[in-house]
This record gives sequence, structure tokens and C-alpha cells, in this order.
Amino acid sequence: MREYKLTDTETRFADIIWTNAPLRSSDLVKLCEGELNWKKSTTYTMLKRLEGKGIFKNEGGVVNSLIGKEDFYGEQSKQFVAETFEGSLPRFVAAFTRRKKLSGKEIEELRRLIDEHRGE
Repeated sequence: MREYKLTDTETRFADIIWTNAPLRSSDLVKLCEGELNWKKSTTYTMLKRLEGKGIFKNEGGVVNSLIGKEDFYGEQSKQFVAETFEGSLPRFVAAFTRRKKLSGKEIEELRRLIDEHRGE
């Protein structure tokens, strides 16, 4: 999968689209004006930038996502583990739990996830 990196501003913009997609580009301009205090030109510039990254598309004045929010953040997490922990999920969990102990509920959720994805 393609490597996706977004700035904080791009992430805020992307969240607006993911929350409202599909939406007309004119409606996106209004949302960005209200939520980010952006002008029309800024919205279209940012949209073009994220289209270039393969995350969104604007076809016929309708903006839609090419990658869903959950898939995007899943890929971001995978990239973080790869870059920071040499791709080792156990090393990531070990580092995480050094500073924060897991609750019983969190442990059960992790066990459930492991069982669901075992052998994939």
C-alpha cells in the first residue's frame, strides 16, 4: 500500500471530508470556511494536494474518499510500527505497556483481536 503522511492541517481537513463524504465541493468550501476559517482557494488547494496523495477525488464537483478513515489510520499505525519498532508489533506493545498498564478489559480486547486475526 502507498505510504500516507499528512500534516496536522491536512488531517483536520481529511476528517471533515471523511465525516461528510460524499459531498459537493461547494459544501466542502462552506464547511472549511466555518470550521477552519479558510477561503475557497485554500480549500481547493488542500483538496488538490490530498487528491495528489491518492486519498480523495473530486469528480464532477463531488468529493469522495479513495481510502476510508479506518484504513488510513490502520496504514498510519502500520507505518509507525515499521519505522519505529522495525515492524515488530510485540516490541511496540512492550514499549507501550512500560508506561501504561493495561486494564483487564484492554487485555481481553487484545486477546479477542489476536484470536480473530490468528493465521492471517
